[in-house]
Amino acid sequence: MFSATVEGGFSAQHQVRLPDGTLEPLHGHEWRIRVRIDAPALDPRDMVVDFAAAQAALHEAVADFHHADLNRLDAFAGVNPTAERVAERIFRRLLRAGLRRVTRVEVTEAPGCTGAYGPDANEAPQLEPGRPD
Repeated sequence: MFSATVEGGFSAQHQVRLPDGTLEPLHGHEWRIRVRIDAPALDPRDMVVDFAAAQAALHEAVADFHHADLNRLDAFAGVNPTAERVAERIFRRLLRAGLRRVTRVEVTEAPGCTGAYGPDANEAPQLEPGRPD
């Protein structure tokens, strides 16, 4: 198995809903993103993916996250905008953009604090029709 990784980031703020229903104070992060793309074989150019195309897709996937309050975005309606949910939303957006071999998205909101999303090895990633993510 071959793999390639692209990285990116954005600045945004959020508030996580706590178990008692209250929101933690609004705060910001310099979010870092790491996307892994796997392939059983290299393409005719001897690549898993064109890095420039993958980075462009990642940039577009997070374009509306830049300098936003994640709690106010449709992508997080009804869910906590945690690092794990941010990773899931980016993963699904990359699939929609045509990066079909994305296997894992990791999102670091602070040093040592990383959430990730990747489908179970036995499940195909599902795109929910009409979901804003």
